[in-house]
Amino acid sequence: MSISENLKKIKQSLPAKVELVAVSKTKPNSAILEAYSTGQRIFGENRIQEMVDKYDALPKDIEWHMIGHLQRNKVKYMAHFVNLIHGVDSLKTLQEINKQAKKHNRVIHCLLQARIAEEDTKFGLPFTEIEEILSSKELEALENISITGLMGMATFTDNTEQVKGEFTKINTLFKKLKTDNKEFTTLSIGMSGDYKLAIECGSTMVRVGSAIFGTRN
Repeated sequence: MSISENLKKIKQSLPAKVELVAVSKTKPNSAILEAYSTGQRIFGENRIQEMVDKYDALPKDIEWHMIGHLQRNKVKYMAHFVNLIHGVDSLKTLQEINKQAKKHNRVIHCLLQARIAEEDTKFGLPFTEIEEILSSKELEALENISITGLMGMATFTDNTEQVKGEFTKINTLFKKLKTDNKEFTTLSIGMSGDYKLAIECGSTMVRVGSAIFGTRN
């Protein structure tokens, strides 16, 4: 199926409350424009330079999400346009995002990445650290960021019960934190292989790449 057909099929399967991030990393501008022509406006990238190049070349009503692991020294390159940063896993990174957002007189939305997977390669904060950051005086001082929820990446496994358990765990934390953090609206869990399960477990935002654009080289 074509990109537009894939997108249409996926959008029809999503509940109204779930936002779709089309993960366009490594894909050419022509593929993004085909998705754009169907009405898709949210695109996710995991490399800042690639996202900057695409931002410069593509329509300006596209909402760009940074979904990859974030190096603090590169925040400055996207601070003038990025809409949501998914993978924030330290207070120092939040402080850098705030510093760069201030230069552009913007508020940048961020998600704290919770560690839910068993693999050592996955980034993320322990749940206790997330709660510490949210209640810290340091965070109160950051006026140019807004923490709007959590992001998580499940273990890469065929064991759906394990993935379901990890998604359920982060959703429980999300609901707990939501009571004291009114800006908490986004739980970004679920990718091409497990987004339907993620939605069952409370996801409000799914990051889908290969199911839209096809497999990557």
